[in-house]
Amino acid sequence: MARKKQFNYFEAMNEIAVKVDQSSKLLQQLAKNYDYEALVDQAEAIHILEREADVLVSDIMEELAVSFITPIDREDIVLLTHSLDDVIDNINEVTYLLENLVVKSLRTRTIDFFDLIAEATHGICLATSEFSKFKNSKTLKGLLKNVNDIERQADLLYSELTKEMYSTENNAIEIIKWRDLYNKFETIVNQSEKAVNTIGSLVIKNS
Repeated sequence: MARKKQFNYFEAMNEIAVKVDQSSKLLQQLAKNYDYEALVDQAEAIHILEREADVLVSDIMEELAVSFITPIDREDIVLLTHSLDDVIDNINEVTYLLENLVVKSLRTRTIDFFDLIAEATHGICLATSEFSKFKNSKTLKGLLKNVNDIERQADLLYSELTKEMYSTENNAIEIIKWRDLYNKFETIVNQSEKAVNTIGSLVIKNS
């Protein structure tokens, strides 16, 4: 009987991070060529990635239930896995918000926010791929710091865009729509920072 291949938790978590990165790039492209009438079809690729990430999360949890030995504590694997899953869940939710709020066109500089989201999630992907080598990595610390810097940029952009909206927009419905969207954009970047901060805390714990 062939011996079962040992489950690679770091690889599985990195696969989730790759899907996070892919989904944010699709969101970025969707915004650059925004077409509300084509939104549902264009968003399907993001929905598929989110469902694939859910399968990976399930695989990790099922394996944790039967594994005797794990490379780091079980609760730490769960914590990072859910942190990564939260990011792609919220990216996916952006597409539903755009559809359900009937956003026919994007406000000025929305793409700037999506660019920061794409940078932050790419940072997650790089950091997660390096995580398995954390004891000897010379780049991981810088990768984590980069996402922290992006989060600060996103905070400034969020403040600028919300102030501009409340100062110039007279349509209350539009204000409600974009308040929800801006909050969701900021949440994604904040959760990206949370994911890399989780990696940072696990490096300290396991060093």
